[in-house]
Amino acid sequence: MVNIVYAIVGAVFMVGMALFAFMKGGPAERMGAGAYLFAWFASIILQENSGFRGLPAGLFLIDLAVLIVFVGVAWRYRQSWPVWASGIQLITVMAHVMMLAKQPVLLGSLITVMNLNGYLIIGCIVIGTFYAWQERRAAMLVGRNS
Repeated sequence: MVNIVYAIVGAVFMVGMALFAFMKGGPAERMGAGAYLFAWFASIILQENSGFRGLPAGLFLIDLAVLIVFVGVAWRYRQSWPVWASGIQLITVMAHVMMLAKQPVLLGSLITVMNLNGYLIIGCIVIGTFYAWQERRAAMLVGRNS
């Protein structure tokens, strides 16, 4: 029961963040939120098909693709939130590499790190969306007064 509540709260938070980014964010925030939502749905489908046994290599490829998208967004739009999101996503990718390399680390600790990193990335997207929204509002106010 507790696990279901945790999943529902996470899903509501994720969808709420995405709606905020799509409604108030700029193109960078929309692209980041879209990539993260796509990765979220793809990983859920991949985990359902694997029966939640172990950590499939497909999750590694999904997280690697999200890292590439965040690096591309950071390169293209020159904002600070994609740089932070890329760094956090790189930690997630490195956790996958540790698992694939069979390093002597507790699997549960690496999965916890990856889950917590997801919330940090969501926070980066929300902060970037908020600042993009405020910058657009300020530009509109300056444009009206000119």
